Amino acid sequence: MCAIRAGQRGRRVLLLEHAEKVGKKILISGGGRCNFTNLDARPEAFLSENPHFAKSALARYTQHDFIELVNKHRIAWHEKTLGQLFCDGSARQIVAMLLAECDAAGVDVRVAHKVTRVEKADRFTVATDHGDFSAEAVVLATGGLSIPKMGATGFAHETARRFGLKMTQTRPALVPLTLSTPGISGVSFDVEARCGKAAFREALLFTHRGLSGPAILQVSSYWKPGQEIVIDMLPGLDAAEFLKERKRSRPKAQLHTVLAEKLPQRLAQALAPDIGVEGTMANLRDRDLGALAERLQRWKIVPTGTEGYAKAEVTVGGIDTDGLSSRTMEAKKVPGLYAIGEAVDVTGWLGGYNFQWAWSSGWAAGEAA
Repeated sequence: MCAIRAGQRGRRVLLLEHAEKVGKKILISGGGRCNFTNLDARPEAFLSENPHFAKSALARYTQHDFIELVNKHRIAWHEKTLGQLFCDGSARQIVAMLLAECDAAGVDVRVAHKVTRVEKADRFTVATDHGDFSAEAVVLATGGLSIPKMGATGFAHETARRFGLKMTQTRPALVPLTLSTPGISGVSFDVEARCGKAAFREALLFTHRGLSGPAILQVSSYWKPGQEIVIDMLPGLDAAEFLKERKRSRPKAQLHTVLAEKLPQRLAQALAPDIGVEGTMANLRDRDLGALAERLQRWKIVPTGTEGYAKAEVTVGGIDTDGLSSRTMEAKKVPGLYAIGEAVDVTGWLGGYNFQWAWSSGWAAGEAA
């Protein structure tokens, strides 16, 4: 996106890609259909030590601008849930669209070029395993640390440090959490998961190693080791009233049978003995039902950790935004050096937000570089 916009402005642009083909992360996103943006993309959906930093770029190149580009290339798309937009066909269409736009803008795209260092005298020198290149401006667009098997490295962070830019602390985000759970791997259901002030109502999935699913991935971006996460297993329901009503209307029913009205059966069967309340509804005291309701709607967990960068969709943290212009993405103390996308300390929610930050920050840098 940055290369396209710079090329459209008449700049002579070289795009160096260390992998053997461009857009490998685009190709695997959204189950191969690329969740390319979100209709609700807004600054509040992004984490950063400076929550205001993303506002300028997101306002100047919006989700609607990217949708217009997708429509121009006649790529069919649909909204899945919560504003998430996907290709009807394949993520390959988005990569092809971006390459076509690069071609139209005269961008020189070179793959399998490993950059070994970036230096600056009067101009920048970019050393690669295919020789050196010289330029007035260099844009770091190499992402974060997530999914190293796809080629992710800390190159942008290391280069930024060498030029004196500060970093914020990094950690895996949009990542499954590890936790000892009952043996109900594969069970998924709707919850509200909360970490601090952040709350998300989406699906939770029990795994062999702990918890995953959209609700858990979302709160994982906010979670820090030792912190508590609170899960409402019956969002939108007054669990205490429900249980007391069932005691009146279904007195002979087993507790796990009643719970299975609202929860997956395997989970209901595992929960009843785990919480020490079993038997028919008629034999359960109201105070026990009240305690159970509290447990169901405020299940408190402290994860033992995360599944790390190998399973993380993105990286929280990165190049400190204090050292960058929010309008142009240029390093304030290093004229001509820019940083965009996931390399920067801006991280979006699950659901197309991180792609939108890539498009918006890329456009902003391409408009200036």
